[in-house]
Parts: sequence; C-alpha cells; structure tokens
Amino acid sequence: MINMFHIGESVTYLELSTLIPGGSEALVYTTLSGTIGMLVPFTSREDIDFFQHLEMHMRNEAPPLCGRDHLSYRSSYIPVKATIDGDLCEQYNSLDPAKRKAIADELDRSPSEVSKKLEDMRTTYAF
Repeated sequence: MINMFHIGESVTYLELSTLIPGGSEALVYTTLSGTIGMLVPFTSREDIDFFQHLEMHMRNEAPPLCGRDHLSYRSSYIPVKATIDGDLCEQYNSLDPAKRKAIADELDRSPSEVSKKLEDMRTTYAF
C-alpha cells in the first residue's frame, strides 16, 4: 500500500477531481454520515518535511477534545503511512499566540509564514 489513514467513517464515494478551475487534482471522498474530505498530493519534498514537522508539533500542543491520542486514533486499524492530517495542521491558527510562536520557531519560520503556508495549501486545492 502507498499510504494508509483512518478517516473514522465508512467512505461511500471516491473520485479524482479538481474543486477550483485551474486547480490541482485531488481525491475527494464522502462518507456515510455526510463528511466531505480530500486527499491531496504534495508536490515538493520541502512541503512534505514542513507539514510532517508541523503535524508532529500539533500532536503535542493541541490535545484532542475527547482525550484520545491523535496518532492512535488515525492508526486505529492500520498504522498511518505516508499521510499528513490536514485537519490537525489547520488547528495551528486556533492556538494561542505564544504556542504559535514556539512552533514557528521550531520550524525556523515566523507564525505568519506558517499560516501563509497553510493557506496556500488550502487555496491550491479547495477554495
């Protein structure tokens, strides 16, 4: 398998699609309860490294609401492989400024650069 990731629900539809004119293709899925999600390919090694490190820091800084470890949830049936959780990375902007600064410093970026990188990834594929 190329990648593995526990979505948390039963996927009912899967299609390779673009959501914006001129945008890049991504796998769009829907689930039994109505969730719409995307699996987006990275185009550069730099982006992969950046988002892997951001996800790692977010696991430590943003505890889950229900108390369950994030990695154990995403690996419920099969260990996560070659997939970065964009929902977790998006929580960066909701952290308090001191935590955002600490994470950005670890990534050798400013908080605004991290936010911009998240926004660029979002607008390239979705809206």
